[in-house]
Amino acid sequence: MPLPGILERPISRGRTEINLSTFAFLMSEIIQYSHKRSDSVPDLERRLAEIGGQVGHRVLELLCLRERTPKREIKLNNMLLFIHTTVWKSLFGKQADLLEKDSDRNDTYMISDSNMVVNRFVSVPRELGSLNCAAFVAGIVEAILEGAHFPAKVTAHSVAQKGTTFLIKFDLSVLPPEALDTR
Repeated sequence: MPLPGILERPISRGRTEINLSTFAFLMSEIIQYSHKRSDSVPDLERRLAEIGGQVGHRVLELLCLRERTPKREIKLNNMLLFIHTTVWKSLFGKQADLLEKDSDRNDTYMISDSNMVVNRFVSVPRELGSLNCAAFVAGIVEAILEGAHFPAKVTAHSVAQKGTTFLIKFDLSVLPPEALDTR
């Protein structure tokens, strides 16, 4: 009996963990590759975010195919919870530490993680003092939101007490009408 083709096999969860040293080596190579082609720290972070964006599109597709009830999220809060829990567990083995809405702005949300694995083994040289390698993960989150039709700009910031905070600023077109009311 012939073996089923690759397109006929189910998408299994497979091994969900990789060796940490393997991931650190891969991340190091991505950073070195991007650094050689960049002129400044913002340019390097932009390049890391672009590579992360390529990963993010694939992560969204894979996680949607694995869901038992495949549906497209149409509510902003549900999409943010999906990223905070499902995406984070898939990528980092745990959910993010905190998901919160900015109290001053209706279009801004924050996801915080106290122990980002992409920053764990990175020693930043003096000339790149403000580099935050979590820009890679910001690119992943931005691509996932874009792929789900929630356009946003995602940036990574190092915060002393919280570790890394991802600032998500949504396009006004995705906000519910009551959020746009400024009274």
